[in-house]
Amino acid sequence: MTDKKTLFNSAGIGGLVLGGISIAYFIFGTLIAEAGAGTGLSLLSGLLWLVKFVGCIMLMKFFLKKYSAAEPDADSSDVFRFGRLVALFSALLFSAFILAFSTYINPEYFEDAILTAAQNNPMFNGEMMDMVEEMLPKLPTITFFSQFIYCWLFGVVLSAIFSRNIPSSNPFDSIDEQ
Repeated sequence: MTDKKTLFNSAGIGGLVLGGISIAYFIFGTLIAEAGAGTGLSLLSGLLWLVKFVGCIMLMKFFLKKYSAAEPDADSSDVFRFGRLVALFSALLFSAFILAFSTYINPEYFEDAILTAAQNNPMFNGEMMDMVEEMLPKLPTITFFSQFIYCWLFGVVLSAIFSRNIPSSNPFDSIDEQ
């Protein structure tokens, strides 16, 4: 079986790619949102989200298959463990970027979005607005942990789904290779 250094290095590369794609999508989405609302921009934003979503799923599968091919002794549980590490590193990278963005790069971005949504919602009364305003200083921390948990769980679920058949459990696959 592979040593921990190789395992963490391979998972780190996968996490860097997946986290980088999520960061790039976030940056493009932010630029599109700042450009203004319009049907064309909304369609572009939706298309970019779909490309990111499907691309991340396919890349996770690619990294799991690549790891399995590089480690012939790896079974499904080893591939799942690798996928969990990829998900962990990807979630950590993306969440750290979101934390830096909401703390240093553009601290008003999320606050403005929440306040605008709250002001445009007729269900929000004065007491609810006070609660929202109390929450705003904690928003970077809340955003970090919510993004981290969401991204990590999404990656773990993908790993669980894909690792069931990586490596193949079909006994006839070895006959086809001969």
